[in-house]
Amino acid sequence: MFEIRFHGRGGQGAVTASEILALAIFKEGRYPQCFPSFGLERRGAPVAAYLRVDEKKIQVRQNIYEPDFIIVMDSTLLKFDATLSGLKADGGILINSPDPPGAFSSFGDFRVGTVDASDIAMKYGLGTSLLPIINTVILGALVRMTDIVSMKSLIAAIGESITKKTEENRSGAKEAFGEVKVGGAA
Repeated sequence: MFEIRFHGRGGQGAVTASEILALAIFKEGRYPQCFPSFGLERRGAPVAAYLRVDEKKIQVRQNIYEPDFIIVMDSTLLKFDATLSGLKADGGILINSPDPPGAFSSFGDFRVGTVDASDIAMKYGLGTSLLPIINTVILGALVRMTDIVSMKSLIAAIGESITKKTEENRSGAKEAFGEVKVGGAA
């Protein structure tokens, strides 16, 4: 089983990202399970979403406390210990940041990827300058870092899930796939 925890802010699309990724995984014949965790349930407040994927039906019904991978959709959330808590020793982190992975060397031996998902989202008119919607963009970078699904399945899932600016979302995901920078442990 592979487990991912998304950390974002309300309005960035963390929950939708987990749902789109679950659909892409399902399209490839595997079993996904995704669910959100809300705090104050308002725009800009910290939000977490969880996703599990396995080759067999998933029986576990709890939050993900020791993820294999963490996606940080707003780098300001890194100041909270809970954001990276429990990450497995061989885990990976994907951060929405214009900074290179080396800027996050304090995380130790984790594999770290960075992509300026906010900039890419703005390029395609996804969200506003104050709150870019980066869900599909960050998923493109995730596919490159993990091979959790094929880009073909992700693009198909975006097409089925996103009804407005579908092509812009697809283009943003493709660009992030090519732009993500990876450093840290192999």
